Amino acid sequence: MASSDTGRWARPLVVVLGASGFVGSVVTAALADRPVRLRAVARRPSAVPTGCLADVEVRRADLTQSARLADAVEGADAVIHLVAGGVYGPGRGGEADAERVNVGVMASLLDAMRGRRRPGPPPAVLFAGAIHQVGVPPRTVLDGSEPDAPSDPFGRHKHAAERMLLDATAEGAVRGVSLRLPTLYGHSPATGALGGGALAVMIRRALADEPLTLWGDGTVRRDLLHVRDAAAAFLAALDHVGPLAGRHWLLGTGEGVPLERVFGCVAEIAAACRGGRPVPVRRVPPPPHAGPADLASVVVDASAFRGRTGWRPSVRLREGLEQTVMAAMRPARPAAK
Repeated sequence: MASSDTGRWARPLVVVLGASGFVGSVVTAALADRPVRLRAVARRPSAVPTGCLADVEVRRADLTQSARLADAVEGADAVIHLVAGGVYGPGRGGEADAERVNVGVMASLLDAMRGRRRPGPPPAVLFAGAIHQVGVPPRTVLDGSEPDAPSDPFGRHKHAAERMLLDATAEGAVRGVSLRLPTLYGHSPATGALGGGALAVMIRRALADEPLTLWGDGTVRRDLLHVRDAAAAFLAALDHVGPLAGRHWLLGTGEGVPLERVFGCVAEIAAACRGGRPVPVRRVPPPPHAGPADLASVVVDASAFRGRTGWRPSVRLREGLEQTVMAAMRPARPAAK
């Protein structure tokens, strides 16, 4: 990836938006080991490893403000857009705020890129999409060829942002790549965060010696991708923007694991770590707000992305769960100032 800077910093400038988040902090740490200029941007302080190879700049900014966003991506050769926000669900509100973050930030980013055309190839923009964009899966194994019919606000917002990116790519304003993420798990060594999904909740319950609850009969399967493998996928995409630009790509392990088995594994690992017997895993009826997509099994065939980049997941599920449970036992880290 060639740099637009011909001064003393003859290195490409990579900007990570959402660098303090669960995925963003892991991506930022991985990029810090590369010979790039790295600008880590987030609302909260971003943790960056010391003694790294990259030349690192950390910025705090409210990226929903278009002027602050435009300043954050000034001179970028590549932008990795990992900003996500909003709280979805009945009684939780925030859908309008979520759209302002999940759609509005992409719109402002592309406006900034359109206004700064330069010689050479357009800047690369890598976006964290979501498997949710397909809506209710038309079949268990997804490969990216399925028609999209997002069935919830999160999926619709992600889909709208992705369409904006791919349209801007067709215009020649950017080289856009959308990586659709499946269910992620793991922890961020930089921040200690476990992420905000159901699996993280169950890990905390198991360590607190509380029963784990499982919707339905336990046969629903999920393709669980470790956050470290997700970060590696973004770096692989950064290295292969040319053949990837202009479409979406699915990420996953290719293995769908029944959630009852996953939760049982969490209970066993937590018991070994804290002592005592594994907590029970109890089946409960799905709540009224659960939709068909919540109760559908999903397995991801990521062979298309793997064929273009050589990327493949490296973290085995048991290993990843053990590491995540151990991370959850450590004291919470004070927020960076």
